[in-house]
This record gives sequence, C-alpha cells and structure tokens, in this order.
Amino acid sequence: MGWLQRLFGMDKPQEAKVNPPTQQQPSSAASRPKTDEAPATTKLSTTPPERLGLHGEYDQSGLAKRVALAFDEDPDLDDISTLYVAQTSTTVVLKGKVPNQAILDKMVKVARGVNGAKAVDTTQVTVG
Repeated sequence: MGWLQRLFGMDKPQEAKVNPPTQQQPSSAASRPKTDEAPATTKLSTTPPERLGLHGEYDQSGLAKRVALAFDEDPDLDDISTLYVAQTSTTVVLKGKVPNQAILDKMVKVARGVNGAKAVDTTQVTVG
C-alpha cells in the first residue's frame, strides 16, 4: 500500500503531479452580478501553493497529498505504516515513528522539495 492510499484512501490519480501548475480561478469580484454601472473586469486569482491539489486544483490538504505523492514516487522511501503526513498552512507535519534517522532525513529533504512547503516539522516523530 502506498502513502496516498494509506493516508488519504486514494490510489495515485492518473497524471497527478507533485508540483502541478497553478490553475487560475475567478476571484469573488468577477463572480459578483453585473450592474449597469462600470463594466466588470475578470480578475483571476491563483491558488496558494500549499492548497494546490494533485492536478493543480484547490485542495485544503493539497500540500500533504503532494508530499505523500512525492514519497510514493521516491524509490528509496517505502510506505512506513507508523508515520503520517499532515499540514499546517505551509508547514509539512510528520507524526509517528520511523526506523532510523537516515530515512527521516530523506523524508524531510523530499518534503522540502514540494512547492508550497516552507518548513517540515518533525517534533512529533520518534526514531528507532
């Protein structure tokens, strides 16, 4: 079982990307009803990188899912059933237990390589 399957109950979607391009969305100003006053202009907003899903769509847990995908795609990182991935804003949070420090170091390096990850919190991880 892979990281995405265990943590989020989903198989790797086809064409999912660790760092997908951002999809632009109409902002709330563009979605307001038009009036007879000034013509409305369409403003596009971009999804913050930590909220990008596996295909570039908005996803509240997007960063955590993309980190799980990055772990799945790294041949050196097997699924560790005692470790979990979460996110708090732009921080990737790892929780649980890993077999050794080298694996934890590799996971931190991979997680930092995901767009939107500003920090990786390992304070809730035990080694050994």
